[in-house]
Amino acid sequence: MDLFSRRQGLGHPDAEIKIRNDAPQEVRDAAVQIAYQCGLKPSNIRTLLCQILFRAPDKNNWSEFSNINSEVRELADDCEWYEVDDLIEKLADECAYSGQDYGAEVNRFFRVAGVGWQLIGNRVDMSGTEIFEVAIRQGQTTVRQQKRITAASELSRRPQPETTGAIKYAMAALECVARDVTGSKDTRGQLVQRNVGIFPLPIDQIVEKAWGYTSNYGRHLTEGQPPQFEEAELMVGLSGVLCRYLSQRAPGKSQ
Repeated sequence: MDLFSRRQGLGHPDAEIKIRNDAPQEVRDAAVQIAYQCGLKPSNIRTLLCQILFRAPDKNNWSEFSNINSEVRELADDCEWYEVDDLIEKLADECAYSGQDYGAEVNRFFRVAGVGWQLIGNRVDMSGTEIFEVAIRQGQTTVRQQKRITAASELSRRPQPETTGAIKYAMAALECVARDVTGSKDTRGQLVQRNVGIFPLPIDQIVEKAWGYTSNYGRHLTEGQPPQFEEAELMVGLSGVLCRYLSQRAPGKSQ
């Protein structure tokens, strides 16, 4: 529906991200309610929830409202936080069959509620600050255009609860592009030293230190000192910017 607030470009500002590895009641309720707005019936949603939880529908519930709806709410409450994201993906696919854009409304709710996820192509993906998102999108676009498929794949791995992996894959993408641009087989520690000018001064020092950081936290994790999400977000964003920079300096090269 083309509501007044949307026609006038009015709405709540994006909230600070506060929900990542959790699915509080407001998220569970919104996932179901938005599906109803898109035309799904409680019985449709119950089927999806039963698939996720390996449950059988309650045969004693036959009326959509309020019996099956109550069952849906109970099943949604039984889901782990990540199973709620599974449900959201299933609901997005289900709504797409009837031409309904479930994702647009879910993303609007996520932004207002401060949920650190977003639906992209009916799949739940990590979201972050605007600068972080722009860096990743531009970096992916550039390396894909130049057919650097391996680098694009590594860069697409967003920060997950396992933050060390996010750091490792982000910097692996940068190493992949740097090797391709220079034609070198050097390891990451030698790439900058042996290819003077690959990055402008003193950015080269930042890159060397970033690779050193990756070695400490992305590969050789210190017991009891896992990197924080914000640190993983920083490294992934930095990798996206630098991958784009390198790729733009060497157009036409392919992996």
